[in-house]
Amino acid sequence: MKMITAVIRPERVQQVKEALFQAGISGITLSRVSGHGGEQEIVEQYRGTRVMIEFRDKVEIRMAVSEPFEQAAIDAICKGARTGEVGDGKIFVQPLERVIRIRTGEEGNSALTPVTEKKLAPV
Repeated sequence: MKMITAVIRPERVQQVKEALFQAGISGITLSRVSGHGGEQEIVEQYRGTRVMIEFRDKVEIRMAVSEPFEQAAIDAICKGARTGEVGDGKIFVQPLERVIRIRTGEEGNSALTPVTEKKLAPV
């Protein structure tokens, strides 16, 4: 099992999400973050004062995947996030020691499989 963390441009979230869903990966968590990488600082004027913007808005996507989905997740993120410009982001892959689904107590890979229960119509 792996924890995959990707830091991408906010405007590429929709494309990455669609690529992940097409790869069969639906369990993701998004966070808005700020960061500094290879992009150059921007100097803007704000109320007559020069302001240097060092940190850019980014989105962090985290997902726990079983081994067969590791490369599929990486490929999907690259496909959706890549613009070819500096600042496209990074992907970090770390081993996961243990995963537990709170609802059922399932552990390991069975805790990572998508929930496919039928929803009942209101009576």
